[in-house]
Amino acid sequence: MNRTLLLILCDFLLLNLLALTRWEQAEPARPSQPPVPQLAANARSADQDLLTAMRRSLVDERSLREQTAAELSSASAALATRERELTTAEAERTRLGSSLAQTQQAAAALTQRVTAAVQEATLTKEQVARLQKELEEKRAEADRQLQALATLEQQQTEARARIENLSVAVRVAEQEKVLLKETADTFKQQAQAERVEREKVQATTSQLAAGVGQLAEKSGELTREIRDNRPINANVLYSDFLANRVNTTFTAIRPGLIGSINRTKAAQTVLVTDGVQIHALLHVADSPFSLIEQGFDWDKITVEFTRPPAYRSAAGSFSFLSLDPRVIAVPVTAAQAAALGPKVYQTTLDPVKFPDVVLISSSGKGYGEVSFKLDATQPGYVRVDNRIVKRLFGDYDPTRGDLVLSKTGELLGVMVTNDYCALVSNFLPARSVRTGDVSTAGVGAVLNDIGARYRALPFRLQ
Repeated sequence: MNRTLLLILCDFLLLNLLALTRWEQAEPARPSQPPVPQLAANARSADQDLLTAMRRSLVDERSLREQTAAELSSASAALATRERELTTAEAERTRLGSSLAQTQQAAAALTQRVTAAVQEATLTKEQVARLQKELEEKRAEADRQLQALATLEQQQTEARARIENLSVAVRVAEQEKVLLKETADTFKQQAQAERVEREKVQATTSQLAAGVGQLAEKSGELTREIRDNRPINANVLYSDFLANRVNTTFTAIRPGLIGSINRTKAAQTVLVTDGVQIHALLHVADSPFSLIEQGFDWDKITVEFTRPPAYRSAAGSFSFLSLDPRVIAVPVTAAQAAALGPKVYQTTLDPVKFPDVVLISSSGKGYGEVSFKLDATQPGYVRVDNRIVKRLFGDYDPTRGDLVLSKTGELLGVMVTNDYCALVSNFLPARSVRTGDVSTAGVGAVLNDIGARYRALPFRLQ
């Protein structure tokens, strides 16, 4: 706040305080005197004293008012003085404000001039620095050019020396060229003579190779003929069967009168191929199905191959073969055969090459050599003479489902009865069944059809 204005406000407050104060109430109270008994004798004296007191009070109040009037006049004069000083101060402030504005404008102009001067000085410094940098670059470029000139002179000197050396080398090369030409002519004559000799050797070698090829071909044919005509020991065939048999499990589920009926059959067999596709062969007795009873519709059928320790794989279908409805063939993919890892047996092309065959129990508990005979009335079957029990090894009786191997190690067929073996030469299906959910596949009708085929066989084949 302005000092002059503060003084004016203080004076104004003081004058208001003086004007509003009741001085008659502010006068201190006089001590009261004990009343004097009024006597008739001094009654006039009391009135005189009261009058005197009133006169004194009037005099005091008159003097107080005069003093207050004088102070008020003094305060008014001071207030007028203060107002003049305030007016003067306002004029001075106005003058100082205009002077300050002019000073600020001058300072701004001076600042602009200083800024421009500083920028100009900065630009001048940058130009000097740029000129110095360009000068240093020119000097460095001159140094590089001098160095390049010195290098060029040195290269020219070295080039002259190389040219002289090359001239000497050219003369030497011309002399060597003459010598090489003479040597090349000599070598050409020798090479021509060697070519003639090589042609003679190649002709002789071709004749020898042709003779060796013919000999190897004849040797291979001879080896195959010897192998095909050499019988394999029954022990070896049985050992191969044990090492290459595959675990096959059939599972069939259908509804029953009380709960569901679950049939599971497991068997061990081998993988067989006709050169086109691989199959696992089983007898219908190794499956949950029967051909002598009414066929049922099953809800679910699975066929699974297993191999220790943990390999499991499912087959997508199975077939009843047309050569005999009791022989079941389960297709095996190449990947499944590779994972299972057994040897894949070939079907035999000449089943009557040897008079004996090797009979192996489907469970692997027994095996042996038995003779067989052809039956002209049943061309797809051979009759096994299982009365020669001395040639069987193991405690078992030959029965249906046993595998029959030729003496060359090929699969001959499957025993469909205790006496007859069905020759397996192909895998042509009579009826096929898909595995999985077969509730709507009509499996019962398929089984009835297969049963009818079975019952249509001659009595001695049943």
